[in-house]
Amino acid sequence: MSKLEFDVETALAPEQVRAALLDFSDRRPAIWPGLSPKQYEVYAVRETEADVREGSEMPGMTIWAKEHYDWSQPGVVRWTACESNFCVPGSYVQAALHGRADGGTRIRVEWDRSGTGFRGKLLVAMVRLSGGKPVRSGLETALRALEKRQSPGAA
Repeated sequence: MSKLEFDVETALAPEQVRAALLDFSDRRPAIWPGLSPKQYEVYAVRETEADVREGSEMPGMTIWAKEHYDWSQPGVVRWTACESNFCVPGSYVQAALHGRADGGTRIRVEWDRSGTGFRGKLLVAMVRLSGGKPVRSGLETALRALEKRQSPGAA
């Protein structure tokens, strides 16, 4: 199947979005609430790339992937599965950040995952059939929370 592509808008500046995407500290699961702290592990962070293990826990299912992050192309962050219990190696997600005139960001997301095993194929099929709704929703939820923390007067 072809990859999914969709846009997400945020009031955050591109550098703020990039910083959140590339925050490989212990705060990462709090920034991206879809990530389980139990599944999160950092192997290496270099100048324009990182290797991490990330995953989510759902009722009856835990998914994880060892991802290779690359941000060597300006304005683009891409994470590619190297090993996973739900998607094939080489499957990826990419976020291209485009500044808006109002200082916010339009994020062009490419989601190109292929499932492996019954559960992985089912999960990927559900994401595809929904037009990427779970991925988009998770990204929007995290960005709204970041916007609130960045707004003047935020605690």
